[in-house]
Amino acid sequence: MNRTAVVIPHYGGWSQLHGCLLSLERSTERDFDVVLVDNGSKDGSVAAAKRTFPMVRVVRSETNLGFAGGCNLGIRSSTHPYAVLLNDDTEVHPGWFGPLIRRMESDASIAAVQPKLLSLQDPGRFDYGGAAGGEMDVFGYPFARGRLFETTEFDIGQYDEPADVFWATGAAVLFRRSALDWVGLLDEAFFAHMEEIDLDFRLHWAGYRIVSEPKSVVYHRTGGTLGQASYRKMVLNHRNSLLTLAKNHTPSALSWLLPMRVMLEALTFGAALLTGDWKRAAAVPAGLAGALGCWRTVVTGRKHVASIRIRSEADILRKMYRGSAALAYYAFGIRTTEELMRGMGHSARE
Repeated sequence: MNRTAVVIPHYGGWSQLHGCLLSLERSTERDFDVVLVDNGSKDGSVAAAKRTFPMVRVVRSETNLGFAGGCNLGIRSSTHPYAVLLNDDTEVHPGWFGPLIRRMESDASIAAVQPKLLSLQDPGRFDYGGAAGGEMDVFGYPFARGRLFETTEFDIGQYDEPADVFWATGAAVLFRRSALDWVGLLDEAFFAHMEEIDLDFRLHWAGYRIVSEPKSVVYHRTGGTLGQASYRKMVLNHRNSLLTLAKNHTPSALSWLLPMRVMLEALTFGAALLTGDWKRAAAVPAGLAGALGCWRTVVTGRKHVASIRIRSEADILRKMYRGSAALAYYAFGIRTTEELMRGMGHSARE
């Protein structure tokens, strides 16, 4: 029996789904089953997938559960010891699968492995959504090895060594099911965006490692599902970033992190007004209001984190960039993750 379920949440769009499934069919190592989660699609793309790719097993939801809910449905429908989450707007390199599994099986403390993610539109560049592995600053702003805010780097081998990272993108990631059984699945209150970072935060608290494996390559169509300039995406990113911060840090850390984060949000709002970026200006308070409206999610999440926590807050903070990545980028002109992590006037992660 195959030990891995490749879970693909899908809401619609036959062209991109066809490209994804065709690339999986061409994998040189096929020790996986494909679970296509029909997230309430209505365009006939799932029926076309079943006709064209007999390897696909479909799990259907009558409504759109969002990325988090769709992934969780697919994971729960399988009994495999490993699960890959894969966006339907990705295409895998033929040799993508083996390096992920071998990296996972090299150390029982590894809970998640991310491949190198390159842009499907511009394969010489890293993908915006995950690049070569995700990082985080102490104020809750995510970035990635190869992508710092709006700047994506060319892939010239600068991140070709496997590394421990803070988060692995939900666009393409291999998870250990036993670790998910312990810390829980994706938080469905997030609906979409940053739910994988919240999950990875819990994995860190529980003592697991998250690593990158650049020998595995996946191509991602940036903004293929919800465009980068989408107002809804902006709101979800602001809201879910704040939720991740509030759910996962101890009260003592939040006492200074949260006021600083709110100040940075205010700076973002002011900068958006000055530059005429009206969507961003509207998204900041909408995201804050949305986070406040999810207080039950925060309370429940904090109780769960307390029940699985074996690491200290100091351990978690040491895994982060100990400055503001946003200020480094927007105020000091730092444009690459390499440059940021070397310090450049800030305290970098050890």
